[in-house]
Amino acid sequence: MYPLWYTRQTMLILYTQERCPFSAKVIKAGEQMGVEFEIRDIADETAEKELLTKGGKRETPYLIDTETNTEMYESDAIVSYLIGRIT
Repeated sequence: MYPLWYTRQTMLILYTQERCPFSAKVIKAGEQMGVEFEIRDIADETAEKELLTKGGKRETPYLIDTETNTEMYESDAIVSYLIGRIT
């Protein structure tokens, strides 16, 4: 089940990297809220280049909400943002 604000056109892109506890925190929170992400692991060179182009840093997690044109780093900020979108 998706939150009321979530539609199939909404795309939440989450740049992550394996073994990153901060990325795992966001993914787990998203699962608990019923939010689906398009996960892009920066171990993939294309994903890494996209992240550097969009965010400027090789740091994860990095969220892009295409519906609101919101982009952000920091796991706590991302989780707070998702909670704010649901409530």
